[in-house]
Amino acid sequence: MNWGILILFIAIILFGVLAFRGISALILAPLVTCFVLIFSPIFAGQNIAILDGLKAQFMPAAANYVSSYFLVFFVGAIFGAVYQFTGAAKSIAKWLAGMCQGKFVAPIIMCITGLLTYGGISGFVVFFVIYPIALQMFRSANLTRRLIPAAISAGCWTWSMYGPGSPSIQNVIPIEILGTSPTAALVPSLIATVASFVMIFVWLEYRARSFSKRGYYFHDERMKAQLSPEELREDDPNEVLPNPILALIPILVILVLFNAPILLKEDGTRGGLPVETSVFAGVVLAVILFFPRIEGGINGWVKVFNKGAADSGVSILNTAIVVGFGGVVQNTQGFTDLVASLQKLDMNPLIFVMITVAVCAGACGSASGGMGVAFNALKDVYASLGANFQYVHRIGAIAAGTLDTLPHQGAQITLLGICKCNHKEAYFDIAITQIAIPFITCFLFIALASMGL
Repeated sequence: MNWGILILFIAIILFGVLAFRGISALILAPLVTCFVLIFSPIFAGQNIAILDGLKAQFMPAAANYVSSYFLVFFVGAIFGAVYQFTGAAKSIAKWLAGMCQGKFVAPIIMCITGLLTYGGISGFVVFFVIYPIALQMFRSANLTRRLIPAAISAGCWTWSMYGPGSPSIQNVIPIEILGTSPTAALVPSLIATVASFVMIFVWLEYRARSFSKRGYYFHDERMKAQLSPEELREDDPNEVLPNPILALIPILVILVLFNAPILLKEDGTRGGLPVETSVFAGVVLAVILFFPRIEGGINGWVKVFNKGAADSGVSILNTAIVVGFGGVVQNTQGFTDLVASLQKLDMNPLIFVMITVAVCAGACGSASGGMGVAFNALKDVYASLGANFQYVHRIGAIAAGTLDTLPHQGAQITLLGICKCNHKEAYFDIAITQIAIPFITCFLFIALASMGL
């Protein structure tokens, strides 16, 4: 038995159990890192002083993540705050919700969140924008609240995260590390993304009908947490929101600027503007379009920007701190032995990429964190196996959104708290839509890539 590998698996389980108990990632990541640093020397023969490990491995990995991706989080959170407080996001959501006329409620919520996140709005912001709308729609359709967390998060962290052209951080990291483009492996990526969307849509609708047949409805006294009077209050029907078509314009501008062949690159090809520039342009345009909607003029807008900036700090710190844990893990003998044992297996190089990225994402409890750890540590290994970096980009983005959704993921814990659900009530559908279906999508993509598409 390889004790080094066993220590890593115990650390991941410990991470999940303690997160399940509600311990903050800011405490949990250094704590579990200390566990690895203490027991690796005992069982794996690797002598790393705890303080040295924290200073020389944990903190540099976390700091490097902040240095590399802070601007992406920052402009995304600012854009999200603008759309939240001007009512632009709510306008788009209500417009799309009105189209379904009470049908396909859970899948429609998934579509709404996916559209907003595909357009550059931070998933953490989307939670707070969409939850009240989802609550109203589920009540009108008399559907159980148990499906709300899966419907919201499936839109944030599946097809909209790994779809070609997405400005998500998971689509940006491979561009920075592998030198690929936002639309890497376009044809198989499109097919896999559409297939993923359809599978999630069908599952959510199937589960909604199944719950209703078994007597689970909106008002459910079996759920541990009940709704407050404020949450049960109906939306103001006279609320004036921006025109939804107008609200879509900045989102479309971001996608066009990020993907259009505007800039001439060093290799002679053309590509879109950096994601930070593209989203910033969307922020500027949104401010111009919706400026009168914020009371107090400039002072009111300063408060909006302050809120967005604060959100960006919390989001990137929660992610970076678990990347620090991953930075320690990748330097352990157990991680080296795990990679070596996987290399000895006779497998498709893309399956190797899928497994290593998924495992790192699970260890970090973060899709972007796990992807960053895997790509930085194993880029040369992927190249030595003959893997096409265009395919590595996309399979890595999809695989990152699998085991990151284990119960210890901070974002899921946050969302469950917002929705007043616990893991027992809502996690099964989260696991199906964000672990099982993305893994199926991975294998579909690998099959398409093997066909040369």
